[in-house]
Amino acid sequence: MSFHPAEWRKHFPLLANDSRLHYLDNAATGQLCEAALDAVTHHELTHRANVLRGTYRLAELADAAYENARRQTAAYLNAASADEVVFTSGATASINLVAHAFGETLGAGDEVALSLAEHHSNFVPWQMLRERRGVTLRFLPLAADGRLDLNRLDEAITPRCRLVAVTHASNVTGAVTDLAPIVAAARAVGARVLADGAQAAQHGPVDVQALGVDFYAFSGHKAFAPTGVGALWGAARALDALPPFLGGGGMIGRVTAAETSYAAPPRRFEAGTPPIAQAVGLGAALDWLHAQSWLALRAHTAQLARRLLDELAALPGLALLGPRDFQARLPVVAFNLDGIHPHDVCQLLDQHGVAVRGGHHCAQPLMDFFGVPGAVRASFAPYNTEADVDALLAGLKDVMKKLR
Repeated sequence: MSFHPAEWRKHFPLLANDSRLHYLDNAATGQLCEAALDAVTHHELTHRANVLRGTYRLAELADAAYENARRQTAAYLNAASADEVVFTSGATASINLVAHAFGETLGAGDEVALSLAEHHSNFVPWQMLRERRGVTLRFLPLAADGRLDLNRLDEAITPRCRLVAVTHASNVTGAVTDLAPIVAAARAVGARVLADGAQAAQHGPVDVQALGVDFYAFSGHKAFAPTGVGALWGAARALDALPPFLGGGGMIGRVTAAETSYAAPPRRFEAGTPPIAQAVGLGAALDWLHAQSWLALRAHTAQLARRLLDELAALPGLALLGPRDFQARLPVVAFNLDGIHPHDVCQLLDQHGVAVRGGHHCAQPLMDFFGVPGAVRASFAPYNTEADVDALLAGLKDVMKKLR
């Protein structure tokens, strides 16, 4: 099926109204799609009320909208049940939920395995758990290009391992993790697996059942939905075994002066007023994305990234980070220009209407592995075009002319 990025772009109001913007910072935040914007506006204008609090008609409509968003999210993830979806403020909150709730079951002698390729959101919470509970952290080794070295899993996944927390796709290199051998190694020692899907979920529907993981975290704002919302998917058996993370309204069964009983998942993990309108927007965005022709969309973004990789490789003094091939990778390209700080590159590119991100990308352990303080990163979405690549390349030539 043919794909026309210009037509896709029309579904994103900010981009449709600014033809001069070459937005290539999608790994940080995707633009808000019209479906999500319309859903949020409709919700706020027609049935804004708190959920689980009222028996009047408006509150019941809010309940229905919120739970419909849960079902839409579950469908996008191919969850066995909508009750396996916990709404959070984003991937960071989702991972912290697991680090605290599952972490409460761990102690000295237990191990958590992760990698140096993780975003800080899937790194710092486990360091905090180490300080809090005395667990040991082990690190999955990396190959020279930054991919996980799946031939050496036994170095990190030992009989003492209780959880493996690993990126589904790197926000720096775009490398997609083959989760199957990691899940197999974890199962062999009785460990659970959490996948950080913050970079993967926006590139097409995810099948959490096929992945075989226990937990999957992602953010709405990267998936063309509102900010301030995301989800933690957890297999029913895994969520049922977790104690609550936050206490408050909505997550209880019964409260007395003597004790409190807790609601079943997902309510157990949604204390207080949740991000209702944002969840409605997330559900609408995922529902819209679910209906897209992803083979064509992925082929389009891969073609753009492949062209950029080829063109960048020919520029003098430019160093690419991560895999050079396009096997199991997303359209995320990170690079450095010799002698020029990434922030300076980004500021000059902005003068050409090109929006990219520069810095350590909340992945300092990976930057240390590569031996650099940071990098420039261009990341594509289906609304990007060849004109965006042209503008980036022209801008880089201007950067080298001015700063070298």
